[in-house]
Amino acid sequence: MSHFSHIKTRLRNLEVLQLALTDLEIEWQPGPAQVRGYQGQTCSVDLAIAQPNQHDIGFAWNGQEYALVSDLQFWQQPLSVDGFLQLITQRYAYHTVLQETAQQGFEVAEQQQREDGSIRLLVQRWG
Repeated sequence: MSHFSHIKTRLRNLEVLQLALTDLEIEWQPGPAQVRGYQGQTCSVDLAIAQPNQHDIGFAWNGQEYALVSDLQFWQQPLSVDGFLQLITQRYAYHTVLQETAQQGFEVAEQQQREDGSIRLLVQRWG
């Protein structure tokens, strides 16, 4: 029986996910890769994040999104799983907005990091 959990996300673009992780200074390795779990079990992922305990975590495409894959018994990150995903999701959304607005001809005119952790972006397009 597998001990791996596959946690749903809304992350659908691997390149943007990689940008978000890089922003957060989370070291990642491109896949395909294998993450290890209980009693040496492995699971294939598209992106791996090493942990000091040799039980890595990763993200794997499930046909709709990149699910977080981990044997949660060996979770060794500074944040909880939810906190970890919230942080990544915020940076992912930030980069998605930047890409989408750039494709429509907008540029970032102002960017503000707020005390509550949110990011305010003001974009403009010259006509």
